[in-house]
Amino acid sequence: MNRIEQRFQDLRAKGETAFIPYITAGHPSLEQTERIVLALEAAGADVIEFGIPFSDPVGDGPVIQEAAQQAIARGASLRTVLALIKRLREKTQVPILLFSYFNPVLAYGIQAFARDAAEAGADGVLCVDLPPEEAGEYKAALDANGLCTVFLIAPTSTDERIERIARACTGFIYYVSRLGVTGERSSLAADLNDALARIHRHTDKPVAVGFGISTPEQARQVAGLAEGVVVGSAIVRVVAQAGEGPDAAETVRVFTQELVRAAKQ
Repeated sequence: MNRIEQRFQDLRAKGETAFIPYITAGHPSLEQTERIVLALEAAGADVIEFGIPFSDPVGDGPVIQEAAQQAIARGASLRTVLALIKRLREKTQVPILLFSYFNPVLAYGIQAFARDAAEAGADGVLCVDLPPEEAGEYKAALDANGLCTVFLIAPTSTDERIERIARACTGFIYYVSRLGVTGERSSLAADLNDALARIHRHTDKPVAVGFGISTPEQARQVAGLAEGVVVGSAIVRVVAQAGEGPDAAETVRVFTQELVRAAKQ
């Protein structure tokens, strides 16, 4: 059992919801990312999603697109991000989920990626644009290296597809609460309750909800329905605004702590 699985098991035993912040690794710099990870852990994050910067992040909105471009311009890559995680493992054991598109993984080499990600100290991978039907070699490689495989369920997923995706997931299932790209929204999807109830009818695996959650009130609402709450664009926006100043990591910690408190109520 790796860190992600253990964390969800511990939270389930306590009746708590996981809070999962997303950050773009290397934004605004690799050095600042290291400080931000420690700040997120101090704020109470249960699992941290490490976004691998990619040139064509088609599932992401403008905030994360801009962060990825800046990270790439500063030299961030899959290799440098894995090296960062290896350094972080000297300071923290917070569960880390890599969030990537398939192209960087394929270019790196599936077997080599799984081996190096595990050796660096990552705990799982969410490959956004890789469907389970095409993920045979990828999943086998991750399974062999003790890494969780997280796939996406969408509002349009059929019951048959929900079952297929749930079987392929280890650690937890990621539910995309809205069609379209990532980004902050003023309200949650109206059918969120029904959608999660449908997923839970097919599996007892933890379900985390992402896309569009940005405020403490929204985090609180989702926490009452799912086993995990994911917040991405809102945190990436704060990271961008804080920049690399001496108080940047603390600014991110304070912002995130309010979201964590709401999700844990």
